[in-house]
Amino acid sequence: MKYKILGNTGLKVSELCLGTMTFGGKGMWTAIGTLEQQSVDDLVKRSVDAGINFIDTANVYSEGLSEEITGRAIRNLGLNRDDLVIATKVRGKMGPGPNNIGLTRKHIYTEIEASLLRLNTDYIDLYQIHGYDAQTPLEDTIDTLDRLVQSGKVRYIGCSNLAAWQLMKSLNYSLYNHKSAFVSLQAYYTIAGRDLERELVPLLTDQKVGLMVWSPLAGGFLSGKYMRIGEAEQGSRRITFDFPPVNKERAFDIIDVLQAIAKEKNVSVAQLAIAWLLHQPVVTTVIIGAKKTDQLEDNLKAVDITFTKDELQKLDEISKLPSEYPGWMLHRQGVDRNAH
Repeated sequence: MKYKILGNTGLKVSELCLGTMTFGGKGMWTAIGTLEQQSVDDLVKRSVDAGINFIDTANVYSEGLSEEITGRAIRNLGLNRDDLVIATKVRGKMGPGPNNIGLTRKHIYTEIEASLLRLNTDYIDLYQIHGYDAQTPLEDTIDTLDRLVQSGKVRYIGCSNLAAWQLMKSLNYSLYNHKSAFVSLQAYYTIAGRDLERELVPLLTDQKVGLMVWSPLAGGFLSGKYMRIGEAEQGSRRITFDFPPVNKERAFDIIDVLQAIAKEKNVSVAQLAIAWLLHQPVVTTVIIGAKKTDQLEDNLKAVDITFTKDELQKLDEISKLPSEYPGWMLHRQGVDRNAH
């Protein structure tokens, strides 16, 4: 297991991060996973034994149950809390009232206390906003998060699912007002969905913001269970929860190439999909989740995979984004300057 610095913090996190969306299974989250405590304990132990020091959860996962089970697993296993980097999120609806949602000061203050209690910890290493709240000024949200950092309840702040302009506006506000700034972006990125590369990847690189990848297997589409002809095996998540959106015909073309390389290397398609992400310089960590120990074991092997230059070129060619404006114009106008 390799460790990378999260953004510009100096904090080292494992290149694979254990995701907890499959923990619990309550409400809409039953479609993702329904793991109970013993199974979670087993997954957490195997992950830590493999060198993972980074665990990502969220208050909305199974309506708080995921955080609770995660905290209990750490306690059951006798793990040293300070050896772990624990991340959670805030924004989603956590109750029936009109103020039980969003990124207001009221909601954030309520939810940080609830997350700390469920996780059985005094502090959160990385507290992330789970998305954009159009009804709350970003400035007010950042001011609130900054106060949590100053209080010691939060070490660093991050964001998830933001557009490039929203993230850049946030970073500028923090910079010019001497506030805590987002050190990471948690975002959807996969060889079957490279949209992030248009605006966000250049921003992350320029601003030295870390990238945490969610759904590296495109909601299971790159798990090896899906073929161009025929149905996915029973139990596959996309049968009941077809998310995130994937251009399936385009993805099948990518899977064809992955399958050929997988056969040559005697590895799984899922391992290759994760390994491809680990070969992208912008990626800090890839979040892996599992319902079964064998799925986790398969994902963990991705860290050992290397690609030849020819293999990376084939994968890039089959999966690259169609050219869009202003990208093609920026490239065209950059040629004359790059020539000298």
